Amino acid sequence: MLTTLRKPRKKPVDGTLLTVMILLMMLGLLTLFSATYYKALETGNPWDQVVKQLFGAAVGAAAMAVTCRVPYAFWRRRKVVLSAVGISLVLLVLVAIPGIGTSVNGSRRWITLGPLSFQPGEMAKYAAVLFMAMTLTVRGKKIQKLFTGILPVLIVPGIMFLLILEQPNLSTAGTIIIVSVIMVLLAGAKWRHMAALGAGALAVGAYYAWSAEYRRERLLSFTDPFAKMSDEGYQLSQSLIAFGSGGLFGMGLGQGRQKYAYLPYPESDFIFAIVGEDFGLVGCLAVILLFAAFLWAGMRVALDCDDPFGCLLAAGITCMISVQAFINMGVVVGILPTTGLPLPFFSAGGTSLSITMAAVGIVLNVSRYGRRNLT
Repeated sequence: MLTTLRKPRKKPVDGTLLTVMILLMMLGLLTLFSATYYKALETGNPWDQVVKQLFGAAVGAAAMAVTCRVPYAFWRRRKVVLSAVGISLVLLVLVAIPGIGTSVNGSRRWITLGPLSFQPGEMAKYAAVLFMAMTLTVRGKKIQKLFTGILPVLIVPGIMFLLILEQPNLSTAGTIIIVSVIMVLLAGAKWRHMAALGAGALAVGAYYAWSAEYRRERLLSFTDPFAKMSDEGYQLSQSLIAFGSGGLFGMGLGQGRQKYAYLPYPESDFIFAIVGEDFGLVGCLAVILLFAAFLWAGMRVALDCDDPFGCLLAAGITCMISVQAFINMGVVVGILPTTGLPLPFFSAGGTSLSITMAAVGIVLNVSRYGRRNLT
């Protein structure tokens, strides 16, 4: 049965969360222009990637206008949740099939439909959040039990993890598990149970990382990237050079040199390095603080909601975006192993941006029913 919600005020949407998201998007567009200008000159249109990103932002804004008006209790409906999970699982299976899934650099993560391409993993992330929010709400205090409470809840995220791992895409798969665990903890699970599961997960993760030579090389390369600069450490080495060149205040918008075919994929996974080179340490700190503000604002919305489902839904979406952002930045500065995870609101990808903005719209809707906004 859906929770009955009281009428919100005329200005219910959380302004802080919306403002921070807009600031992140504006800075992201500036950085994307800088990162892609040189390469886009080859096509004769230096605005090519920016225009695509703006189109994604326009679609995302339309989607967000809908999701921030649809009562969040809609997402609690069993049919909605099961449909989202079912479609995500089907797409994750389809992307692994040659001829349907598009392979890039040895990873089969994309499905291409005409001029558009998207990663099913992006949809799976938020489908997992929906599933976890609904299931944890239904289970209530049963979540304090390990075998009958926690483990059954983690089956669906676990299946998504394994399917995404086959692409391979460890970073996205890991993000789903990390956020699922955070949501279980927020729902009231016991720390000793989660510690036991964490120890088991670390053991399995260590075995997986060490079982293949390319994963082992990538894992070790971040400890001394310059020693492996001709191979696995090249991208991280160029990223660190970009940060060093940027110094305190940066070289100026568009003045960085690493995007001139030195740093691979400056518009996607390593776009934070362009922030460091163009805007320096000050710019990097500004981006980090904005993501921290996004996390704070989103969690404030979650904690301000009396309904357990709304609380978990807002917290899960906020954590999904924030965890992805901090993992990406950790990789780019060399404190985490190199993985292919985009930076939300910054990395090129109109479809990913649209989905992320639609998810933020759900959090904004939750904010309409918080204690501060109730009449």
